[in-house]
Amino acid sequence: MRAPFDVRALRVVGLTEARAGRLDNADELLTLAGNWSLRDDPTHAWLIERRLRRGDYASAFAHADTLARRRPDIWPQMFRLFTAAATEDPQRALPVVANLLAGDATWRLYYLNSLYGDLRGLSVAVNLAVLLERTKTPLNNTELHQLYAALLSNGQIDAIKTVRTRLNRPSGDLAVSNGGFETPSVPPPFQWELIQKAGAVANILTDDEGRGDSALFVEYDGYTSADIARQLTLLNPGRYRFQAEYKTAEGAPVDRMIWTVTCAGQSPLLSTPAVPLDGKTDWAKVTAEFSVPANCPSQWLALQGRPADRRTSMLVWFDRVSIVPVGQTPN
Repeated sequence: MRAPFDVRALRVVGLTEARAGRLDNADELLTLAGNWSLRDDPTHAWLIERRLRRGDYASAFAHADTLARRRPDIWPQMFRLFTAAATEDPQRALPVVANLLAGDATWRLYYLNSLYGDLRGLSVAVNLAVLLERTKTPLNNTELHQLYAALLSNGQIDAIKTVRTRLNRPSGDLAVSNGGFETPSVPPPFQWELIQKAGAVANILTDDEGRGDSALFVEYDGYTSADIARQLTLLNPGRYRFQAEYKTAEGAPVDRMIWTVTCAGQSPLLSTPAVPLDGKTDWAKVTAEFSVPANCPSQWLALQGRPADRRTSMLVWFDRVSIVPVGQTPN
């Protein structure tokens, strides 16, 4: 009657029991205090350590999540805890971390971003991407783009292939993603990266005067050096056929733009005129063959401007870009 129930008082008693070595009593008291108050930081901190010592990741990380939701200042410590456990005991810890991320964790994006600084973190990020794909909240396109970009900047092409294969995002059935410019949901770097600069502007628009579907519309001055549009491809060694359609809306774009396929640090595997003939106001095709060597795990497919010594305004449509093995018919 003189001392009604109080969470702070219960926590003090629990910590006193812990210091006296009566850990089971302390666990029971502090678990009760933690259940009664999600805002009692010392209680949850003790419970995290206690549960980790017992190997109970689910309970330990649940208490860590309770702290992290209110305390952005301790995110670095919590993130290091999650990553260390996921690295040292992946079979048991990774599913627990993935389960937290699949919920409404306010720190989800911040934790994923914290993984991209080194190869250990990237390995955890790849495994989490695969696990999250089976939940109701898989990586969204922004999160997946950031993962792909981090792997690409660290030269982890095999990891990119693993993620793409396991997630099927984008589908691996087509070498060129969104070759018809109808699928904006494809995540970069497999989506078209379009340039917007003085002298070279690319947009995906509806070709109202032709087939009525979406296509790439390029405004180019014939003078600016630029990658007008590009995307990453993951072609296996072998021989391929490139094909694209084009239509001139204005100007004389012959030899002023080229399609290229290039390995990092190497000469282009393919370099072919994007508009080989003038006067094609109806849709026409350009086709070329090229080979991918064994030492080329990834490639950039790009539409590039070929600058001349004077400006010449031109407007060109492009559509139905594809790369298929020689002998296979494009879809």
